[in-house]
Amino acid sequence: MKPPVLDASALLALLLGEAGGDTVEAVLDGAVVGVVNLAEVVSHYAKLGGSRDDIEAMLRPLPIHITPADAALAYEAGLLRPVTLERGLSLGDRFCLALSKREGTRALTADRRWSEISAAAGVEVELIR
Repeated sequence: MKPPVLDASALLALLLGEAGGDTVEAVLDGAVVGVVNLAEVVSHYAKLGGSRDDIEAMLRPLPIHITPADAALAYEAGLLRPVTLERGLSLGDRFCLALSKREGTRALTADRRWSEISAAAGVEVELIR
């Protein structure tokens, strides 16, 4: 089975020791995180006063693959807007879903709203809690 794509909420559950973090830990090796979702995680810690050096030191050892955003991914994420609008999913959510679709693997998230749009988005979603 291909490694999953992690939403920021899934990665944060692991880092913060929240419910579902054990599910993320079990699939962490080789998991994919898009740069947009990485920015969301960095934003969380920056809001708490974390420095760049401290945040990088925490994230660098994780055995994850960071995937850059490109034009094709931006189009795919943008085209998901009509599907996700009613459920209030963010741009970061759409980038994660688009990356999961492109990678042909499931997306892990703590956001229950994703299961309501997974079929329409053409993505397998696994809720971590």
